[in-house]
Amino acid sequence: MKRVKLIVAYEGTNYCGWQVQPNGITIEEVLNRTLSELLGEEIQVIGASRTDAGVHSLGNVAVFDTQTRIPAEKICYALNQWLPEDIAVQSSCQVEADFHPRRCYSEKTYEYRILNRKIPIPTLRRDTYFYYRALDVENMQKAAAFLVGEHDFRSFCSVRTSAEDTVRKILSCTVTKSQEDIITIRVTGTGFLYNMVRIIAGTLISAGVGEFAPESIPEILQKKDRGAAGPTAPAHGLTMIGINYGGGNG
Repeated sequence: MKRVKLIVAYEGTNYCGWQVQPNGITIEEVLNRTLSELLGEEIQVIGASRTDAGVHSLGNVAVFDTQTRIPAEKICYALNQWLPEDIAVQSSCQVEADFHPRRCYSEKTYEYRILNRKIPIPTLRRDTYFYYRALDVENMQKAAAFLVGEHDFRSFCSVRTSAEDTVRKILSCTVTKSQEDIITIRVTGTGFLYNMVRIIAGTLISAGVGEFAPESIPEILQKKDRGAAGPTAPAHGLTMIGINYGGGNG
């Protein structure tokens, strides 16, 4: 028996998120089914991040145990021949038997993309949120800086969360704008609450249109009230960029 780690990229448009659920097809379900068919044994993957419906990934991590003789580094090539075109495993490798993608120290990076112009661009509609009101990027940058560090992020968490501890650590939070009118919010942290990055994005958008002063972010954090922060930005603008693990399994 060996444990194999996968780096999984996907366009989340057609899926009900990562985690298996009864109301629609998910990334985890497709991986389980396809791996089981490919390897001829029952496979259940363990994912690092349970992304929401419509959220995309360039580097989510999953592991599974298998008795196959196929070399771990070759599994990705075989698997991609069986997967739908909106899911592609970027790499596969063998890891220690006790490596668990959610229990090891890790740094996760997400990006939220906003097309900020008067007219939408149809080719960007699946992975970029179109927002027609002019956004003040400098104000968004100032607001983002207040989120860096260890804070209680209860105000930036869905009320449906099951987490008892809402303290999380943000290592960096930046806002940049390209010449193509795309504003990118990039957040790296050691862990995130349910909908946390999308609420951060919604709050920074609110700061960008003047609904929040950048200096109000500490007060929003202190209130520990979901109603104090901005709206939850739509899922399709969010992409998990990747996960960096300490030690040799990253």
